[in-house]
Amino acid sequence: MVKTIHKAKTRGYANHGWLESHHTFSFANYYDPERIRFGNLRVLNDDIIQPAMGFGKHPHDNMEIISIPITGSIQHEDSMGHKQIIGENEIQVMSAGSGIFHSEFNASKEKEANFLQIWILPLLKNIKPVYSQLYFDPSKANNEWQVLVDNENGPLKINQNAVISRVFLESGYEISYRLRDKSEKIYLFIIEGSVEIDGETFTKRDGVGLEQIKEFKLKALENTRILNIEL
Repeated sequence: MVKTIHKAKTRGYANHGWLESHHTFSFANYYDPERIRFGNLRVLNDDIIQPAMGFGKHPHDNMEIISIPITGSIQHEDSMGHKQIIGENEIQVMSAGSGIFHSEFNASKEKEANFLQIWILPLLKNIKPVYSQLYFDPSKANNEWQVLVDNENGPLKINQNAVISRVFLESGYEISYRLRDKSEKIYLFIIEGSVEIDGETFTKRDGVGLEQIKEFKLKALENTRILNIEL
């Protein structure tokens, strides 16, 4: 097993007043040549947006964009005609393909919104842009892997060989995970709690990439929520 460890406190950070953002990988004014990407995973931003504030209309192309609210909700609007609110336990995916414009705002005028934005490099370039959004029952993630994105079998698909799943572990619970035959690596992001992997402890907002492995186990040291990106 080969590990790539990104502790929460080592992430890039920007505070724009209306937006507070932590960057696991190089993004905007944060640049670290050792943290450009992990396989096809290019961006993992942990954003807090103030009430009624957000990102105005801006372009994207040839990128798979996955938005995951942790708390609060996001108002999305794009050049494909979608105008949606993405809430907790909902996942939004966009294949930007040949090009789109979109905006993202905190849907609340009173509460902060915290969401993860993930960018994955596409398999094919310049495809027709695609948008999808789906609600996931959080009870289905209790002590078992809940698949969110899978380009082969759904429920949401992106233009890349990747699987994104989550699990909500009770303290003391141990769970294993086996990668697909075609997968090469996996990136785990600890949303809440703490977990032990291969004798090491990872806590809230830590990230760890695993390579040269086909199966591994992890144990929750407290109630823990984990996002799993298989590449």
